[in-house]
Amino acid sequence: MKNIFYKFFQGRYGAYGADKLTKFILFIAAILLLLSYITPVGILYYVSFILLIYCYFRLFSKNIPMRYKENETFVKHADKFLNLFGDLKYNISQRKIYHIYKCPECKQKIRIPRGKGKIEVRCPKCGKTFIKHS
Repeated sequence: MKNIFYKFFQGRYGAYGADKLTKFILFIAAILLLLSYITPVGILYYVSFILLIYCYFRLFSKNIPMRYKENETFVKHADKFLNLFGDLKYNISQRKIYHIYKCPECKQKIRIPRGKGKIEVRCPKCGKTFIKHS
């Protein structure tokens, strides 16, 4: 039986396992299916069914380069989206320790440690100096 599945998937995109795009589509389909049972919106069931069919299409497809390209595009955009949250988390953690000011001349962001009183700040980009309270 294992040999039959091996022969069937040979030369198909699903032989390499489910990629990130397929897993994401399956996750969305499962959520929509659950919502279709909870809410009276009937179209959610059909949308989830179409997404499941698309997942099977991706797994059984013999056009491996195209499926790989679709996955790479998805990963690129998903990483951009997830990096926004990582940057936000980093900025929030930095604001606990530092004041962040902009240079009045070139608008470069400058980090100043908190609790140092009035200090003279020199912009590393343009060299302008200005006084700020930290």
